[in-house]
Amino acid sequence: MTGGSSRMSQVIIYTDGACSGNPGPGGYGTILQSGKHSRELSQGYRKTTNNRMELMAVIAGLQILTRACEVTLYSDSRYVVDAIEKGWAKSWKARGWKKADKQPAMNADLWARALELLLKHKVKLVWVKGHASNEGNNRCDELAVAASKSGDLLVDTGYEVAKEVVPSLL
Repeated sequence: MTGGSSRMSQVIIYTDGACSGNPGPGGYGTILQSGKHSRELSQGYRKTTNNRMELMAVIAGLQILTRACEVTLYSDSRYVVDAIEKGWAKSWKARGWKKADKQPAMNADLWARALELLLKHKVKLVWVKGHASNEGNNRCDELAVAASKSGDLLVDTGYEVAKEVVPSLL
């Protein structure tokens, strides 16, 4: 997804997560576009949450990039966009994954991965209204829903296993 010049490649990433039941079966959809190239990614999980799938969509898109890129990332998740843009996720990390009210920050495992990936790229986040007129977001929603209903559902170990160990973190 990267070009051949020494200048940072420009990449557009669309993301969405879906979950039936919340918690329940879920999936994410991600589309990467760079120049004439486009790639779709998706995966389903047997038991997860919508917020976890929104984060997984972002992580999947950023982690596939092989070098630093200028990224415009579209998401319909206020949870994701606000936590990054307003610095909440960085604050949660600085406080040992605690929120300002001293309660555990949810999805710390995924936030740690997302924050690490965000440091590697120059990312501009754009919030879009879900299920509206954004074709990329609508396609990601289709991918996420289809993944959540597929026969290839993975275990979201950060949710299922961690919930058994530390239920308050999820």
